[in-house]
Amino acid sequence: MEIDKLVRRAQRGDKEALLQLVFARKDEYYRLAYSYLRHEEDAMDALEDMIVILYEKINKLKKRASFYSWSKTILVNQCHVTLRKRNKVTVVENTPESFLNKEGDTAIYKLDVKTHLERLNHDQKEAIQLRYWLDYDYETIAQITKVPLGTVKSRISTGLKKLKELLGGEYL
Repeated sequence: MEIDKLVRRAQRGDKEALLQLVFARKDEYYRLAYSYLRHEEDAMDALEDMIVILYEKINKLKKRASFYSWSKTILVNQCHVTLRKRNKVTVVENTPESFLNKEGDTAIYKLDVKTHLERLNHDQKEAIQLRYWLDYDYETIAQITKVPLGTVKSRISTGLKKLKELLGGEYL
């Protein structure tokens, strides 16, 4: 497989092979970093840091076919480093202000997703963001966050239940 060959070349010190691997999914990497950091410059910095770390540690990768999940884990870790430096977490910005009508009632409910997500714990926010904003499957989220599959499912389930309560329960 092409990925296997490129990883093997990268492990031998071929920078071009590593860049080919990264650029093949550059949009995916950027979306992942941007979803965490919400700033273009920070996302690009995290990508650059990821590439440096990949180059330095590619020899430690045992399963060549796992390159992309391994590299996304490194990227997420770099995003966490940036967020810690910033000392804040931003999940969602510029969401629609209001869009939920309760059937049979003229009241329009304001739905500020960011505000409600901030009330969840970090792990729940992260899992929900990866699942519903980036459309990752549970297995990929487990690999990126380095937790068991059941933990990912639990975090998403618990977070969604709490969001449902915060947003009005049965009307969702």
